[in-house]
Amino acid sequence: MELRDIEIFLALAEELHFGRTAERLRVTPARITQAVKKQERQIGAPLFERTNRTVRLTPLGRQLRDDLWPVYSGLQDGMRRAKLAAQGVTAVLRVGTLPINIHDMRPYWDTFRTRHPQWKLQIQQASFVDPFAGLRRGDIDVLICWLPVEEPDLTVGPVLFAEPRVVAVAADHELTRFTSVSLEMVADFQHANPPAWTDNWADGYVPSHTRAGRRIERGPLVRNTEEVLTLASTGELVSLFPAHMRRYWSRPDIAYLSVWDIDALPYALVWRAEAENDLIRALARVAADIGTLVI
Repeated sequence: MELRDIEIFLALAEELHFGRTAERLRVTPARITQAVKKQERQIGAPLFERTNRTVRLTPLGRQLRDDLWPVYSGLQDGMRRAKLAAQGVTAVLRVGTLPINIHDMRPYWDTFRTRHPQWKLQIQQASFVDPFAGLRRGDIDVLICWLPVEEPDLTVGPVLFAEPRVVAVAADHELTRFTSVSLEMVADFQHANPPAWTDNWADGYVPSHTRAGRRIERGPLVRNTEEVLTLASTGELVSLFPAHMRRYWSRPDIAYLSVWDIDALPYALVWRAEAENDLIRALARVAADIGTLVI
């Protein structure tokens, strides 16, 4: 199996969607299909179960993914370290972020880079579906996510910022009669249902009940923010967000309304306890020294 075919297989195993995989790898969907069929011919059995609506790994596909990932990851890491060494960089700290206001957090990035010019800071958007999996696989070293995080293998570091909440609704939604709304009002409508979120962590973002005890219903499964906003724009659901969405993701078909009776959402550094190292501790010290940002 060629390296490019391994990359295609692993990307499809993660995305479980031919179109998204093709977009991610900058190839055509036909190239993805061709590579998968070639792999299945070589192995002699299906790696994916495919219907008009879903793509799933077969048990053999899951086994191959688990076997190939460490090998592929090791190759990528080796090449990356060699390139960095040639540039005089001794190590890289990879930070995955769920909030999209990366620019607001520049005081942390700039201070880290000033204090540690021998290290490279690499910031990337974290997976919406199961971001803790990225930490556990070693795709990223630190995750910026909302609290509470109650995972026994993860360490919660300093809080970076806490933001008021807004709700995204269709531009012509009935709630747009108001400039601000309550959680009780928002509970009249269906919310998105992201897969692979633990209950307590999901409830930190969208409470399961209002303060009066009304259940907040979760509806369609979503895989990314774009899907959430598309469904919100059609009136199929409403969605709670941190307030920075108003500035960073403005759309003519979406209105953001303040939600006045829900606590601000805190975001903090989180990392895998067993993987803690000097780079992670250095970023945590920077965050503690600067303190919580007012955004």
